[in-house]
Amino acid sequence: MMRPAMTIAPDLPPEAELPDDDPLAARKVGAAIERLARDWQQQPRLEDLAAEAGMSPWHFQRVFKRWAGISPKRFAQFVTLGHARRMLREEGSDLLGTSLDLGLSGPSRLHDLFVVAEAATPGEYKAAGQGMEIRWGVHQTGIGRALLAATPRGVCWLSFLAEEGDTPARHLAELALDWPRATLVEDPGATAKAAAQAFSPLAQPADGPVTLHLKGTNFQMKVWQALLTIPFGTVTTYAGIAQRIGHPTSARAVGNAVGANPISFLVPCHRVIRGTGVLDNYRWGPARKRVLLAWEAAKLAAE
Repeated sequence: MMRPAMTIAPDLPPEAELPDDDPLAARKVGAAIERLARDWQQQPRLEDLAAEAGMSPWHFQRVFKRWAGISPKRFAQFVTLGHARRMLREEGSDLLGTSLDLGLSGPSRLHDLFVVAEAATPGEYKAAGQGMEIRWGVHQTGIGRALLAATPRGVCWLSFLAEEGDTPARHLAELALDWPRATLVEDPGATAKAAAQAFSPLAQPADGPVTLHLKGTNFQMKVWQALLTIPFGTVTTYAGIAQRIGHPTSARAVGNAVGANPISFLVPCHRVIRGTGVLDNYRWGPARKRVLLAWEAAKLAAE
């Protein structure tokens, strides 16, 4: 059972805050977000999170809101299984069928208004990245560290690093399975723009949409394209995706394709959940899926 609601700390002078660009503050917020998602059934108190971060409660709350854009209390409200179930009930069974009529100028506008997906050509698929440079970088976001990688055609990878015991090497090894003959080059400057756009999804893209370069089977591409039609801050089911792509009996195969998606968040596989509201079958783990859904819901509620 969830503990009593977190108390809201009073505002204090800005000089007590950590600087906006303090990487230590960002890492501490990321660790707290992971803790809230992992322990969603018995949420830790604000005081406990602050103590783990080595801050006073008021200081921690202000730093959390500065980086995540929402308060710890607000995030905790959206991270529960009950919230996922409510989202399913509110959206109904025909979410994807009606999504083209939803919120095109509002905060729940379609994800594909700022994302353009391009499939790897047969030649690129066969070459497996031969002669291609893939540039990558790790970027601090409001919900943790993200590793982005891009070919000359667009973003081909996005994953999140855990705050404890995780390094880029593990993620790059997975990326190399998709493009085994490509040369991987660390170049954060090449992916910084896409990272900034990716995590400001409710802002109008000033520089045009983010282009994705996806490498997958025809079936996987159908599933991933369907994911792009799910509005920000909402969810659907595996069966709903299967019906949408014309394979109503292939919910299990859809689940496999969703789990194989190499571009977290931008191809929003986290928005597909079981009809029971259970969050699983996510490539980067259920806690990360919970983080993304809670962050989106909280951002949407604040609009």
